[in-house]
Amino acid sequence: MKQRLSDLYRDILACQLCRAELPLGPRPVLQVSSRARLLIAGQAPGIRVHQSGIPFDDPSGDRLREWLGVDRATFYNPELIALLPMAFCYPGRGKSGDLPPPPRCAIHWRQALLEQMPNIGLTLCLGQYAQGWHLDRREKNLTETVRQWRNYGEHLMPLPHPSPRNNGWLKNNPWFAEELVPALQQRVARLLSADVLKDATPKSSAQNQCS
Repeated sequence: MKQRLSDLYRDILACQLCRAELPLGPRPVLQVSSRARLLIAGQAPGIRVHQSGIPFDDPSGDRLREWLGVDRATFYNPELIALLPMAFCYPGRGKSGDLPPPPRCAIHWRQALLEQMPNIGLTLCLGQYAQGWHLDRREKNLTETVRQWRNYGEHLMPLPHPSPRNNGWLKNNPWFAEELVPALQQRVARLLSADVLKDATPKSSAQNQCS
């Protein structure tokens, strides 16, 4: 018997699976709803998100909202957008940035969560870890996977991570802003249409949410 989403969410907030590996301890950060239409599959919370408990509450989030063409109220409405990183807790720092998301998190929680969100019409896969989970096939590297975004149909779109660390990548790949971002904004606008927005109930808080 499937867990209700509210029970699953409660269990995730109490999760201790990776406690021994997390330098700052567990603090799961996600936003989910059974009514969500858009799923953003990210990597793992950074230090700022760990501190605030608000998904994408950092420069990466500012850039991501620009790519999507949505404001903060829309972005943080779980009735519209689910924010589901590959790992829910800050993994710590490595030599060249944050460590990869611990795979145990996705293995234990992800499929059960996805089964509770039947209305997702578009999944955005930010970075190689989300692409590895959600895409049946990938190109030889992230750049080529994103460049071939048209080959993944209307319901999946691979993207680079919006982190400032990717400023050089964005500069070296102008086609992303010229071709992919306008198409992304069109898909998001269609998905979060006036009829959908009318039926959705905005939330007053941007913190961890489940509905």
